Amino acid sequence: MTTFTHIIRDPMGLHARPAAALVKACAAYQCAITVANGSAKCDAKRLMAVMRLGAKNGAELTITCDGTDEEAAAAGLQAFLADNL
Repeated sequence: MTTFTHIIRDPMGLHARPAAALVKACAAYQCAITVANGSAKCDAKRLMAVMRLGAKNGAELTITCDGTDEEAAAAGLQAFLADNL
């Protein structure tokens, strides 16, 4: 299990377009990926669940990757989040 955190820098927060891009990025990996915003936690491969997190600018997301390609997923998602959120 690999876990990392990311603070949202997008002034609009995790709205529809970046949430969809995040879900698409997560779908490229076989491992289970969860994202948490405070006590709210969801499957990062489900768009509506990710949008329900309500992550605003400055929110700290905790991403957990668990499975066969978890190291690659964590590295790829860290790069994705740094570039997009």
